[in-house]
Amino acid sequence: MKKIALLILLVMSMGAFAQNETLVVIKTEFGEITAKLYNDTPLHRDNFIKLVKQGWYNGSPFHRIIQNFMIQGGGNENGQNDPGYLIDAEFHNHHIHKKGALAAARMGDQVNPQKKSSGSQFYIVQGQKYMEAQLKPMAAQTNFPYTEEHYKTYATVGGTPHLDGSYTVFGEVVHGFEVIDKIAAVQTARGDRPVNDIKMTIEILE
Repeated sequence: MKKIALLILLVMSMGAFAQNETLVVIKTEFGEITAKLYNDTPLHRDNFIKLVKQGWYNGSPFHRIIQNFMIQGGGNENGQNDPGYLIDAEFHNHHIHKKGALAAARMGDQVNPQKKSSGSQFYIVQGQKYMEAQLKPMAAQTNFPYTEEHYKTYATVGGTPHLDGSYTVFGEVVHGFEVIDKIAAVQTARGDRPVNDIKMTIEILE
């Protein structure tokens, strides 16, 4: 019996370890945003961690902001848009574009039919709320398999459902939603670029 109990505890501990998700903190003049990186999008997770450790995002600006949609960044401080490679898409139907979703930007379908992600460009969803009656026509067009939980999330939390199934969501914000709203509300100019630069620094929480 003792051996069985020890085996069960070992299996449980291994499962708990497997569920551990890397946390990152995005520091801005408006406050800090803490996000977790999903383990079931390992290509995006590992690439993001690598870039953070390299300091790629230190001094990087949020260069595209659209209120009630998203805030986007990813180029480095020196003006390089990306590191020059793409990442294979990692789509999972249970990862939707709810408010706070951390997702990879990419080139359009015309030049990128495989929907591969940029090597560094990412966005954080602000979005808006959608009732089930609004969401169902979208689902009929995209054939995205929304669950009742998804409908509830979009109705209560909000997001950008028209992006589901087309862009890789590889994490989500767990703290600092008010910071997303503050950044999304700044004045922007042509090309949705903020009038005043909003720079970030990203660190891994050990």
